[in-house]
Amino acid sequence: IDTIKEHNEIIHVLPKLPEHLDVTFKAKIAAQRRDDIKKNHSATHLMHFALRQVLGDHVQQKGSLVTDSHLSFDFSHFQKMTDEEIAAVEAIVNELIRKNSTLNEEQLPIEEAKKRGAMALFGEKYGDIVRLIQFDKSVELCGGTHVSATGEIGAFKITSESSIASGVRRIEAVTGRGAMDFFDKNITVIKELEQLFKVGTEKVLTSVQHLQEENKALKLQIEQYQKTAILQLKNDLKQKVVEKEGASWLLVKLDVENANQVKDLAYQLKGEVENLIFVAGADIAGKANLTIMFAQELVEKLGLHAGNIIREAAKEIQGGGGGQPFFASAGGRNPEGIQKALEKAEEMIIEKIKA
Repeated sequence: IDTIKEHNEIIHVLPKLPEHLDVTFKAKIAAQRRDDIKKNHSATHLMHFALRQVLGDHVQQKGSLVTDSHLSFDFSHFQKMTDEEIAAVEAIVNELIRKNSTLNEEQLPIEEAKKRGAMALFGEKYGDIVRLIQFDKSVELCGGTHVSATGEIGAFKITSESSIASGVRRIEAVTGRGAMDFFDKNITVIKELEQLFKVGTEKVLTSVQHLQEENKALKLQIEQYQKTAILQLKNDLKQKVVEKEGASWLLVKLDVENANQVKDLAYQLKGEVENLIFVAGADIAGKANLTIMFAQELVEKLGLHAGNIIREAAKEIQGGGGGQPFFASAGGRNPEGIQKALEKAEEMIIEKIKA
């Protein structure tokens, strides 16, 4: 049920009309849900106060969302909050929770409320008489539901801080049961890491850092092995160059890990083989890849254009591509068509040479 207020009347909006409108209806508050909303709403007030303490008086509320599962608070601030600032805000809010400050709720003239330091939302319209909500030093004008004492909130934890617009940040947080769920999930992850690394909690971070360092070192080794393999492949390919039509031809199907290796290979061959015509195909993770490289002299002398040729050849692999006159690449869905694509490219190049 959606509850709204129109002309000082409380209206309950149902998803659809009941079948029988002449029966008596009884509205009941979902106690647990309302209790969780209270916790999150009161925590929003405490967090607003804490943000101004930590970041400065320029902090103003720009929007908020309070549900039974979490709270979201938008506020004016010019940069990303640091980890230390987030921790400071959490510390202030949780200290206010532990103090178990009781709710001071009053109906009073708006001018008197302002004199007492009550925070009013920018752009919000207020009547002559307003409702003041105070927990300790947190004083705001508010018409929402709140806990009777801050201790009921239980715990407060910020889960994210991000930018939503220029000069506007957003904090998402949890309290009460939501905070306990958050802590339980994170503790479970830590326990799993303890079991995985076979260490105590205090050594989990060090173990992860060591694993990252080992992973980085292994990646460097793999890159070096790949460079060595490409160098060997390049030398092997140079032995397979065929001289015909006044050019050095190399049409091959390659076994490589990624397209960057093919590109690197093509540029190395261009620098070492005169009058190069390099046309390569590769099946990379189930996808077809085509690469064409021409010596600059052939491009200028014969008018060859790798981009134009590869666009036609790529049709054989059910794909597309393009590029410059001397270098082009293409990808496609059909690795089975690589051989036909190579033959198509060769045919087009010969036609251009003989034209």
